[in-house]
Amino acid sequence: MTMTTTRVPEPRRVGVGRPGPAPRPTCPMTGSAGPSPVGPVGPPPTSRPALSLLRQAADGLAEAHREADPLLRYPAAYLAALRAGAAVLAVRARPRARRGATRNVWQLLAEVAPELGEWSVFFASCSDTRAAAEAGITRLVGQRDADDLLRQAEQFVGMVATSLTLR
Repeated sequence: MTMTTTRVPEPRRVGVGRPGPAPRPTCPMTGSAGPSPVGPVGPPPTSRPALSLLRQAADGLAEAHREADPLLRYPAAYLAALRAGAAVLAVRARPRARRGATRNVWQLLAEVAPELGEWSVFFASCSDTRAAAEAGITRLVGQRDADDLLRQAEQFVGMVATSLTLR
């Protein structure tokens, strides 16, 4: 008795050992492979209101540089920083109904962007001096105070601009 063996061909393996894209799973109902994969989705682009506030902050810094009088320089620098803080809020804050005490930009900024918390505390501490400068109280605002605040505002506006334009 002779045994005959029938050889069954092995299934053909395409691309074995070669790296390549993994097969996409298909839907059992439709046989569709679904949407094609998309690269990593980044954060949304910076909003127009935020960009507008950043431009206003830059203009405020330029105005502060033009002012020689510390009673004008100090508030201009402060307002530039305030607008940069508002730009962060325009991008990150989500409006919520809240009862009770009102909160200012610096309080909201510390909540929404904890990494800017120290800046919030610093600029909040400058609020009364800004009000005094706007009221013309010369004994509270000197040339050095105005120059120091302008430098701090420049750093803050630059940091905010960098962080928001990367979005």
